[in-house]
Amino acid sequence: MFTRKTKYIIITTTYPNNEAGLDFLVNSLVNEKLAACVQVFPVKSIYTWKDKKEETEELLLVIKTKKILYKKIEEKIKIIHPYEIPQIITIPINKGYDAYLKWIEKNTL
Repeated sequence: MFTRKTKYIIITTTYPNNEAGLDFLVNSLVNEKLAACVQVFPVKSIYTWKDKKEETEELLLVIKTKKILYKKIEEKIKIIHPYEIPQIITIPINKGYDAYLKWIEKNTL
């Protein structure tokens, strides 16, 4: 849950490894100034899907942005993402290095 003071957030989503749309998603978020930065990390996900245990090599996207841009980013992820139900989770940034938060401010809409 966001507090009124929360202005910046981190959005995480996972994406299939080597999926063609990944570069488009990451670059469009940054090019359109919806995100100041998107970090991409390889991860192994273990989860239950349709009553079956799954293990998948995925990429974790860590998106730094403003809270007010969340809905636009969520919609873009849902349109581009190949999963039926993509992970889209938001973490509020309640505190951070002032210069870094100003950098997020400068590099997003």
